[in-house]
Amino acid sequence: MRILLAEDDKNLNDSIAQQLMAKGFTLDCCFDGEEALYLGEQNIHDVILLDRMLPLMDGTTVLKKLRENGIATPVILITALGTLSDKVTGLNLGADDYLVKPFAFEELLARIQCVTRRSPILNMTGELRLADVRYNVADNTLTGKNISCTLSNREGALLEIFLKNPAQTFPRNTLLLKIWGPDSDVEEGNLDNYIYFLRRRLKTVGSRLEIRTVRGIGYCLQETDT
Repeated sequence: MRILLAEDDKNLNDSIAQQLMAKGFTLDCCFDGEEALYLGEQNIHDVILLDRMLPLMDGTTVLKKLRENGIATPVILITALGTLSDKVTGLNLGADDYLVKPFAFEELLARIQCVTRRSPILNMTGELRLADVRYNVADNTLTGKNISCTLSNREGALLEIFLKNPAQTFPRNTLLLKIWGPDSDVEEGNLDNYIYFLRRRLKTVGSRLEIRTVRGIGYCLQETDT
């Protein structure tokens, strides 16, 4: 799962990021509203943690612009402003949740899990299921009818995208941004390599799922008839 963290307090930003990465999340961090808007508009994150009081552009303006631009990524506003009117304003602008500072990391983690629990194939144990496979997000274990195998972090991140969006075609550039991030200069050949690895993994566990190439666009996960 990829998270965008927009928080101008460097110490708090670093602390949250380190704790989330220790839980297996991938983080993109920024410290002002203009960069938060730019990164949010890439539409590559599973959730956005957005401080309300950011320099250059405040968090509520960032949120409003994201929603106006059709970005539906779940947003948790993080702020010291905890009055009822502040919360109502944030929620009315399109926030999915509102977390008041100071907060315990366990509460933040629970709220992230809550706002991202939208996929019907993600169960309470953190396991993704589709067709004849199960993928445990926590330990990167893929299980099919024949056997289980452990995926690398990037293989797991790629599979998670496909399992959460079956039959959806993903452009190559979208997958590159989601897996390697907006600041990476990774070559497209790296994506092809990981698609190849993942196809082999699915065959190894005896799955009917297949990652198909959509010529001129990208890739799509589909269930074969055999």
